[in-house]
Amino acid sequence: MLPANPPSDLSESIGAVRPMSPVNLRAYTLINALGAGREATLTGLRQQTSGLRPCDFLDVDIPTWIGRVSEVESEPLPPALKSFECRNHRLAFMALQQDDFMATVAGAAQRHGAGRIAVIIGTSTSGILETERAYRARDPSTGRLPRDFRYRHTQNTFAPADFVRTALGLTGPTLTISTACSSSAKVFASAARMLEAGWCDAAVVGGVDSLCNTTLYGFNSLELVSDEPCRPADGDRKGISIGEAAGFALLERSRTDDEHPALLGYGESADAYHMSSPHPEGLGAAAAMRQCLARAGLHPDAVDFTFLHGTATRTNDSAEDHALVNVLGENAPCASVKGWIGHTLGAAGVMNALMASICLEEGFTPASLNTRTVDPDFKSRIMLEPEQRSLRTVLSNAFGFGGSNASLLLGWPGGLL
Repeated sequence: MLPANPPSDLSESIGAVRPMSPVNLRAYTLINALGAGREATLTGLRQQTSGLRPCDFLDVDIPTWIGRVSEVESEPLPPALKSFECRNHRLAFMALQQDDFMATVAGAAQRHGAGRIAVIIGTSTSGILETERAYRARDPSTGRLPRDFRYRHTQNTFAPADFVRTALGLTGPTLTISTACSSSAKVFASAARMLEAGWCDAAVVGGVDSLCNTTLYGFNSLELVSDEPCRPADGDRKGISIGEAAGFALLERSRTDDEHPALLGYGESADAYHMSSPHPEGLGAAAAMRQCLARAGLHPDAVDFTFLHGTATRTNDSAEDHALVNVLGENAPCASVKGWIGHTLGAAGVMNALMASICLEEGFTPASLNTRTVDPDFKSRIMLEPEQRSLRTVLSNAFGFGGSNASLLLGWPGGLL
């Protein structure tokens, strides 16, 4: 457990963290309840249009709202990828096909070689829906699961990374990270380390989590889901709206002539305060943010905006507010995207990071959708209206069960003076 009174001095709290070289997001793509591709997400953010809807997933009987991606049910995988068939991989493939992402990766493979591009994917539940279906269809006399059930290619945690590298024709180092809701933020940190170590020349990073019974009924049993669209940071917030999403980015070492947003810093911590609740003062979250800034070689006042983890639960939102104020000071501008797409669990980290990149490129900050009245105890500045303004850096937070925390700083290399 972290100390009760963490040091306030940045260098003292993060130890000997040396600045990293920027890593460019050469290309990126995403899909969520707002639609497929960057333009759909940008339009939703600008128009403040939510993708949440009353729960209509399978036969789930829970009075809640969800961020379901339309068309997944009608988009089977192509024959060459049939062995990976499941909702999770359908969602991933729908994202991969947007924004010329696959063509850009193919170009990188020609430059570097397919074996020099790593694939690092974050997920929370992988393709567990296939196991749920198989369990329902088990033999009534023997309990045997159906013969066509393919655990290795569906629910196995490695399956999403295996699917992505197969779909893209890559053969470099491949792994899946599963640390609950910080999973697809940590993939950026792992990729940065691999690039620095020379294990690869580029990396495809991302995350995917799809709707399933386990998460919907599981979070409902914890009394964490809301019976209305979630309201992050609201004084009367009731809990989360679960969503599904997939997002991917191609990372390469930064060049001086780059015009792409870059990963400037990352920070990770594990406070292990409680199985499902963060430390009330957000100590682990604050440690991740401090480490992120130290690795970027920047002072807290260089942060222009923060994408909150912002789940709309009582404890998580409050803890994050404490952490943000502790690191960035009072009135730091911030917002949560959960009111648009729901809490996408293992894909939440990459959703925040890619939306941060969109906002850097478009020069605007979104509001925190569905937030009516900010919790009077909060001291950070929760944005209730979008703003058009140029941005140098955007902080992106993702905090998972068990105190697995990750913060990323996205920005413009060389544009911070």
